Amino acid sequence: MSTSTERFQPVGSSGTAGPLDPFVHPALFYADEPEYLAGTLSFVRAGLEAGDPVAVAVPGDNLALIRDGLGADADAVRLLDMREAGRNPGRIIPGVLRAFADAQPPGRRVRIIGEPIWAGRSDTEYPACVQHEALINAAFTGRTVSILCPYDTRRLPRQVITDAYATHPTVIQAGTGPQAPSGAYDPDDVVARYNEPLPLVPDVPSFVFDTDSLSHARHVATDLAAEFGLTGVRLQDLAIVTAELTTNSVVHGGGSGALRVWAQDGNVVCEVRDKGRLVDPLAGRRPAPRDQRGGRGLLMVNLVADLVRVHTGEDGTTVRCWFAV
Repeated sequence: MSTSTERFQPVGSSGTAGPLDPFVHPALFYADEPEYLAGTLSFVRAGLEAGDPVAVAVPGDNLALIRDGLGADADAVRLLDMREAGRNPGRIIPGVLRAFADAQPPGRRVRIIGEPIWAGRSDTEYPACVQHEALINAAFTGRTVSILCPYDTRRLPRQVITDAYATHPTVIQAGTGPQAPSGAYDPDDVVARYNEPLPLVPDVPSFVFDTDSLSHARHVATDLAAEFGLTGVRLQDLAIVTAELTTNSVVHGGGSGALRVWAQDGNVVCEVRDKGRLVDPLAGRRPAPRDQRGGRGLLMVNLVADLVRVHTGEDGTTVRCWFAV
């Protein structure tokens, strides 16, 4: 978090993924299983024939379809269940897409199918999902990477499909249709539009902390989370998240903040508010270089929480994290 008073800054991605950019990021619209397989299998096989590294990160049922459709070729593809690897959308760029792309030899095109939005994603999750799709463009501009994102036009709400046109520079209709420019492409607008205030949860007490009470804040969070049923490794994860967020507030958010923890719909929710302003939408989504000292706080939060939502504005920043019980 930063104490800067600047507006939520654009990520510089609008219009950058054009014909001269080696980065390719089409949305694949499909209405049924044949269209899904036609679009995804042709993408994978084109990569395998070219000798490109290929990864597929889609929900489990669709992952099984692609694995079966590839047959013996599936052994040459990195297969990930997006329901697990991308449960928190903020984890997908550093933990799935960049993790695979960065591990490949330079100079070779990398191909990835990523399906972060599927029927069943909740209204609470969706803003984080659509911001992730918008931020992919800034995270990969200039890189020789192709990321294909399937969208189920039959089962997803109309607004999701509308947003897909804004987050993808090109679109593919009906599985194998030609790749066409999206006239609605505007990822910066999507990032800003879904930077919305988080719904207020009443009757949850706040613990105000500063430099001298950071340790106590962690104990408050873990004691409450344990009362709400969080145990073992997940309780340790919440402790890590609390430590990172409260420390960020003290260092970058005006020297203090407010912590709240509550139970909601089978989750323990941890929230930290402060007076800082988050001006980098990709904060917490870039893998940290091995020789970098510090700067991993928000990245760690994204990697261990089940969902992270952020709102930043003139009055400060709120980070809210979910942990399934």
